[in-house]
Amino acid sequence: MSEPCPAPVRVLHVPRAHGYVDHLQDDRVPGVVVVDDGTPTGPGWHPSRALEADWVLAHAGEFDVLHLHFGFEGRTPAQLQALVDALRVTDRTLVLTVHDLQNPHLRDQRPYTGLLDVLVPAADGLVTLTPGAAAQVQERWGRRPVVVAHPHVAPLDRIGLPRSPGSPRVVGLHLKSLRANLRALPVLRSLVVASRRLTDTGTPTTVRVDVHTEALDPGFPRYDADLAAWLRDAADEGTAQVHVRHRFDDDELEEYLRGLDVSVLAYGHGTHSGWLELCHDLGTVVLADRVGFLHEQQPLVQADLADPDAVTRALRHALLGVPGAAATPDARRRQRLDVAREHLQLYRTLTAHRAAQSGAVVPA
Repeated sequence: MSEPCPAPVRVLHVPRAHGYVDHLQDDRVPGVVVVDDGTPTGPGWHPSRALEADWVLAHAGEFDVLHLHFGFEGRTPAQLQALVDALRVTDRTLVLTVHDLQNPHLRDQRPYTGLLDVLVPAADGLVTLTPGAAAQVQERWGRRPVVVAHPHVAPLDRIGLPRSPGSPRVVGLHLKSLRANLRALPVLRSLVVASRRLTDTGTPTTVRVDVHTEALDPGFPRYDADLAAWLRDAADEGTAQVHVRHRFDDDELEEYLRGLDVSVLAYGHGTHSGWLELCHDLGTVVLADRVGFLHEQQPLVQADLADPDAVTRALRHALLGVPGAAATPDARRRQRLDVAREHLQLYRTLTAHRAAQSGAVVPA
């Protein structure tokens, strides 16, 4: 007589509408039911209703696990403590994935660290993406997260498509809306010097710079007059291709990255990178500074991006190709299966433990 199948675990992800969250599940791994908290998914940012303690108290019977990923930066420590208290009083399980130990949207990390100081000790289970981040969590809070790799970002049927390098080679830096962790001018200056040197030694190389329209509006909160002047001069003098544009949709972003030989991440601080994972899917080599644990995510080239000599050497290396930098669809498909299995096992272990603590009967 076969053993009865365990009841599905009902998981409420925060945020729900996100590609990373979608790729934590796999049809080959039944056992997880994803719960929707009804947060609007239209244009603009809508904080999840599940971050409200009152919402949890009213809807606790609809989920077993609240899995928090990101989107809680706008809350206060007191609000997050109220959320934790609501989950405890209703015997719901809290899982936290520590994507960011340093928030890339903030210069002053103290407010964000204050939020982690509430969530990391309180979570029933912790996940992070790399061994280095897990070690740092343990050093700070005395708890060791489970390490589960970042799954694919591009659709599986778009991974591993053939690429053919053109001439000139294109090195791209997307400034987007000048996020707080961006080091723009020092890196741009290095890239222009390096591209000129590579062109002079027989490897024609173009620097492409993209920036969102809003970032060049003097009324924009992160407007940088020196950067705006540099971009105007670079466009006028032809030292870089400057594209002032709207935000890419998913298809446009894929087309953009496939058109680059190297994508430069000018991060001054951070922990992990979804952009790196997307570049891995599309076969675009990444050049970045020695920031966070990017080197534990995927193969890339790292250098001091403020040093033109280091950038010249790094670009020469990157343009020759980096073993393992391009994903294969089979590898990503296998990885997604592993990711789904590891999450299901974690959810089952934690909910069983919580049920045992509360004296509840675990459904067969």
